[in-house]
Amino acid sequence: MTPSERRSSLGLALIFALRMLGLFLVVPVFELEASHYAGANPASIGMAMGVYGLTQAVLQLPLGMASDRWGRKRLIALGLLVFAVGSVIAAMATTIDGLLWGRAIQGAGAVSAAVTALLADQTRDVVRTKAMAMIGASIGLVFSLALIVSPLLAGWMGLSGMFWLVAVLALLAVVAIFVMVPPEPALHRDAVGGSLAEVLAHPALLRLNVGVFVLHAVQLAMWMVLPRMLVEAGLVKEHHWYVYLPAVLGSFLVMGGVLFRMERKGKLKQVFLASIVLVGLTQLALWWMSGSSAGEPSLWTLGLLLLVFFSGFNMLEASQPSLVSRQAPPQARGMALGVYNTLQSLGLFAGGAVGGILIKHSGPQMLFMASGVLMLLWLLVALGMTAPGRQAAAH
Repeated sequence: MTPSERRSSLGLALIFALRMLGLFLVVPVFELEASHYAGANPASIGMAMGVYGLTQAVLQLPLGMASDRWGRKRLIALGLLVFAVGSVIAAMATTIDGLLWGRAIQGAGAVSAAVTALLADQTRDVVRTKAMAMIGASIGLVFSLALIVSPLLAGWMGLSGMFWLVAVLALLAVVAIFVMVPPEPALHRDAVGGSLAEVLAHPALLRLNVGVFVLHAVQLAMWMVLPRMLVEAGLVKEHHWYVYLPAVLGSFLVMGGVLFRMERKGKLKQVFLASIVLVGLTQLALWWMSGSSAGEPSLWTLGLLLLVFFSGFNMLEASQPSLVSRQAPPQARGMALGVYNTLQSLGLFAGGAVGGILIKHSGPQMLFMASGVLMLLWLLVALGMTAPGRQAAAH
């Protein structure tokens, strides 16, 4: 990478991390904390948790296309400010409806497509995989960080205080986009050419879009139940990081020792499929343990399952954006990233909204069964993928 490419990659990864931290920070404690709001029940909590993804999905592609016309940085800054306004509304909410509106406005700041398109503008093809992997890794990192610090922050400042913190993080990201990221090109490489139909019908991209939808739906649905399982196993929410921290650190050791080494050997497909299996096995194990005859799971068992989950999740989260940028037709790369981010947001919405409904009417066991079935379907879809070869990976 040139110094400019490195600066752009690090700066945009930081902006992505700050924004995604604002999303993920409340996830581990949302179900527990939101239950105290007026009008709360499992379905309304799930809707408030997932509505962020719905407004993201609606606006992701239009705002990404608008960035082609009016400039990436300008649209990114505007989206981050909208995200901050939504955070303030959520911080001031006293009812579950107020919390839902705040989360919906947060999601209206849909900047993921514009951020990844700006990164594509500012990097050469031969280093773009590494640049996209940095953003993908930043998502996995901040999700892991959020799991560790979220219970501590919830005990200190409550859900309202956490949303105030999220608003501050969004404003810091606005500063970072103008201070840390190099000036954007006068003409965007991906602004012209390609069609939405071409992107939607592209077999490799279709598999990845299905995958990111499933992964984020399962991720958010899982956290509709897991915090309460830890509490029932005897661990108060302020100490949930006792389980999260070892699992997260262990998963990064697994990722560092497996993902990039196997990619260099041209075995990315095998690692990708194995990661799907790991996440799927976690859901099946949680399904079995949530049954009435299985008894309460121990903290050791939950910790081991989290290690397995994060090992698969972090490898998938780090590799999928890179694969999209490499598999997309060059003339439609920006649009492909917009569609990918839209499906990611839809997955977050589905995980929260549908997960809450399943818990309310059928209980946690049905939620984990549905998540396991989704992972199996994704595995079947992904079996036909063709991963970039060794030469592409070496770049």
